[in-house]
Amino acid sequence: MAEKGGAEQAGVGEVRIKPDRLHAFTMAICRADGSSPEEAKLVADHLLLANLFGHDSHGVGMMPAYIQNTTTGRCIRNHHAKIVRDNGAVVVIDGGAGYGQVIAKEAMDIGIERARKHGVCVVGLTNSHHIGRIGHWAEQCARAGLVSTHWVNVHGHKSLVAPFGGAEPRFTTNPYCTAIPRKGQEPIVLDFATSQVAMGKVRVANNKQVRMEPGLLIDAEGNPTTDPGVMYNPPYGAILPFGLHKGGGLAVICDLLAGALTGGRTHSPRTIKKDGHDIINNMLSVIIDPATMGGTEFFEDEVETFLEWVKSARPQPGVAEVLMPGEPERARRRDREKNGVPIDGTTWQQLIEVARKVRLNDTEIPQVAST
Repeated sequence: MAEKGGAEQAGVGEVRIKPDRLHAFTMAICRADGSSPEEAKLVADHLLLANLFGHDSHGVGMMPAYIQNTTTGRCIRNHHAKIVRDNGAVVVIDGGAGYGQVIAKEAMDIGIERARKHGVCVVGLTNSHHIGRIGHWAEQCARAGLVSTHWVNVHGHKSLVAPFGGAEPRFTTNPYCTAIPRKGQEPIVLDFATSQVAMGKVRVANNKQVRMEPGLLIDAEGNPTTDPGVMYNPPYGAILPFGLHKGGGLAVICDLLAGALTGGRTHSPRTIKKDGHDIINNMLSVIIDPATMGGTEFFEDEVETFLEWVKSARPQPGVAEVLMPGEPERARRRDREKNGVPIDGTTWQQLIEVARKVRLNDTEIPQVAST
């Protein structure tokens, strides 16, 4: 990794592992920890896909935190979504701190079924353990031919992100996501943290022992820094919101919609835990059937007409082509399926350690060479 200006950084090396081996390893860790085969598969499917898309912050590197939380009871194995309020097209679901990869899937299954019945469904998902890459749930809706938009907050975890103009953190990375289905093609997926960078990306940089780009972090005094260690070593710094007041404002809206409106609670001193290891997500999702609005044929035609027009723009110098949201991720997936998934050396060692913690058989731990 090189900083702006071209200065090379040493880093800690990495391993490359074939996707099927990484999936089997992740699933084996979950199974050894007590998850059912179905739960272990959903967790492994989700985390591996995040790695394949290049979102290593939400990939298999999350497993050490997950196992820490299952061990302490902050994540409940083999738990399922429960409807606690049902108004037909508006439904509130309690996750009971179950694995988010299970809870969010079940919540979207309910939302998809209701949207097909009513034309729209508003889903309030509360009290779920980490639901990971939000685009995964929007893609689930898109595969059903439905448009969806999602606002997410986090509580239980320590504060990470400073409000616009603030010198200390007041919320977490609060993602926003929208997906638009396309007939016979992959959907448009806009999925981003309202912070300048996801906390998981700071974790990856810290594990790699590399500096981050300027403009992402501030230290405990509110001064700019490129050291990811300020998020791990006291006195703690903070991540900045993206887009100045725009990202800072959207982060506030995510907490209010996902936390206050759903009944799931916002990120505040009432929900922040002292040790800061909980990763509880709330999500407000609006799922819409295009057939009940302008009509499916009209919608599909307008989507393709508009996208063709946007992509026809002449690229700027040094840019190969104009890309739509989701296209860079799919390009990375093709590369990683062919060449393997890169895992930094520190993260790989953490995965080996957690595998041994759950007493995984040595034959189920992949043997890979570090570079």
